[in-house]
Amino acid sequence: MTETMLKDVTLKVDMSGLSKYSENAKKAVETIRERAGKQGQFLNWITFLPENQLKNIDNLYELAEKAKNNKYTELAILGIGGSRHTTESLIRMIGKEENVHFYSSVDTESFRRFINSLDLSKTQFLVVSKSGGTIETTVAYEKARKVMQEYLEREDVSDRFIAMTDVSSEKSNLRKLVNAGDIKLSGCVHDDVGGRFSIFDDATIFTLAFVGVPKEDVISMLKSSLEAQEEFMNPDINENMALQQAAFNVESRLSGNQKHFIEYFGDAFQGTTLWEKQLKNESLKAKISTDTNVGPGYLHYNAEADLDSANKDSFFTFVYVTPQDKVTKAVLTGVINAYSNMHPVSVVELKDLSLTTLAKFIEFKHFETLYTGNMLRQTEGDITPSDIALPEVLQPNVEIYKKEVRKAMAQ
Repeated sequence: MTETMLKDVTLKVDMSGLSKYSENAKKAVETIRERAGKQGQFLNWITFLPENQLKNIDNLYELAEKAKNNKYTELAILGIGGSRHTTESLIRMIGKEENVHFYSSVDTESFRRFINSLDLSKTQFLVVSKSGGTIETTVAYEKARKVMQEYLEREDVSDRFIAMTDVSSEKSNLRKLVNAGDIKLSGCVHDDVGGRFSIFDDATIFTLAFVGVPKEDVISMLKSSLEAQEEFMNPDINENMALQQAAFNVESRLSGNQKHFIEYFGDAFQGTTLWEKQLKNESLKAKISTDTNVGPGYLHYNAEADLDSANKDSFFTFVYVTPQDKVTKAVLTGVINAYSNMHPVSVVELKDLSLTTLAKFIEFKHFETLYTGNMLRQTEGDITPSDIALPEVLQPNVEIYKKEVRKAMAQ
C-alpha cells in the first residue's frame, strides 16, 4: 500500500490501479473550487464557516457562559440528523460526552427514559433545527418545555432553552420563538452549509465551550480545518489523500462492489459511525451503500459474512488511532490482513484524538464524499450544470417520507 500523510492523518491504499483517475480527480477539484462560496451551492462549510467561527468564537463562548450561569453543568441536545450527529461525533471522539445528552426520538417511552436520565436542576436544553420546523425536534421541544414548566412550577422557562436555527424568523419557526421571548439565548445555523457538513457550526462550537474545552484549542481546530481544506483542494491525486480515497471508492464500485463498510476501531468512534453513515448515504444515494461499525465487537457478528468466499460485493476502510499496545496492534494487523486477502481495503490512521487531528480527519471525510460522488458521476457522463447544486450536497429523497408524515398528521 502507498502511504499519504497530511501531518497527523495517514491514508494507506494501493495506488497501482488508481492513477487512471487523475483527470477525473482534477475535474472534481475544479468543480468544487468554482462553486465554493456561491449562494445555493451548499458549500459554505468550505472556507466561510471556519473563518466565520474564528471571528465569532468570543460570542459563542460568552453564549455558553450565559447558558451555564455558574450552575448548569448538563446539556440536553434536541435535534436529528446533522443537527445531532455532527456534534455527537466530535464530542464523543474527544471524550467529553459525560455531561451531554442527545435526543432524536418521538415516541412517549423514549422521551420518558430520556427525561428520567437527566438531573433537571442542572440541565439546559439546546434545540437545533435550521428550519425550526423539523417534526421530531419540534415535538421534543414542546415536551421538554412542558416538563420544565411542571418541574419549575412556572410558565416562563425561556432561561432553560438555547436555540440554534436560521437567523430569519421568516424561514424558522424556532427563531420566531426566540424573537417572542420564549427562548432566551440563541445562535445560528448558517446558510448554504447543509446539516451533515455542519460539524463546525454554532451548535458544536457552543457545546465544546459548554463542556469546558479551552477556547485556544477550538481556535487551533478551526485553523487546522482551514489548512486541511486547502490541502484537499490540491488537484494532484498523488498528493491529495481525499482524491486517493475517492478513487479507491470509485474503482471498487466499478469493479462490482457496491457495499462500502467503514470499520472504526475504538469506542471513541461510537458517534462518528452515525455521522459518516448519514454523510455518505445522503450524499452518494444508492450509488454506493455505506455502513459503519465499531470494532473489535463487530467482528463477532460480521466477520463470518464478510470473510465468506461468497461475498463478492463489499469493500472496506479501516479507521483507527495509532495503537500504543501489542494486543491492539496485533488485532488490527490480523484483521486488516484477513480482509485485504479477500476484498479491496484502504486504511486511515490517526495520530491521536486531538482537536487539530480530528479537524483534518473531518475535512478528509467531507472531501472524500464530494469527490467520490463527482468522480463516479463523471464515469457515467453525469455532469451537473454550474448553476445547479451538486447531488452530493442535496437530499431531495428525504422529503418523500416527510411529505407522507405531514399527510398522516393532517388526518
